[in-house]
Amino acid sequence: MVAIVDPDEDLVRRVGQGDPAAAQTLVSRKLPRILSLAQRMLGDAVEAEDVAQETMLKAWRQAPKWTPGKARFDTWLHRVALNLCYDRLRRRREIPTDMPPDRPDEGPAPDRGLLAAETGVRVTAALKRLPDRQREAIVLCHYQELSNIDAAALMEISVEALESLLSRGRRALRLALSDIGPGSIRGDGR
Repeated sequence: MVAIVDPDEDLVRRVGQGDPAAAQTLVSRKLPRILSLAQRMLGDAVEAEDVAQETMLKAWRQAPKWTPGKARFDTWLHRVALNLCYDRLRRRREIPTDMPPDRPDEGPAPDRGLLAAETGVRVTAALKRLPDRQREAIVLCHYQELSNIDAAALMEISVEALESLLSRGRRALRLALSDIGPGSIRGDGR
């Protein structure tokens, strides 16, 4: 069995020992990516903040019990965030409403121009229409910039299954956004 090298091992150990500086470092390193993941999965900034906070709370509680070498802490943290996102997505399906909730504009900042804003809104909408597993694969690999191996491990599927999800998701996005030029797929105007 190959030992897993975890760049966060020392930091997690220190958080588990109650080191406030380590806890602050952990939050500053991990919170932006977890928040981004939750926003992409949920499409709702407020819910994403709740998921990110709950994820960080679970990390803080788990730190004293963390066993190095089984998995990378970052992979575990992403799995926790994804599970919390899926819990919220399931609850959404269970509560039908007559009117959709008001949503903040999730497109790029106004200084990016109207075209970039429209592109961002369209990409976000197209991403939301993907099946959950395809969206998860796209978000992990393209937005969270995880390798296919790490994303597959996180999703508990084979690399081949991940690549199939990515392929189908990309194809669906290309079709939905066929009138948008290449390079605008990120949904943030970049």
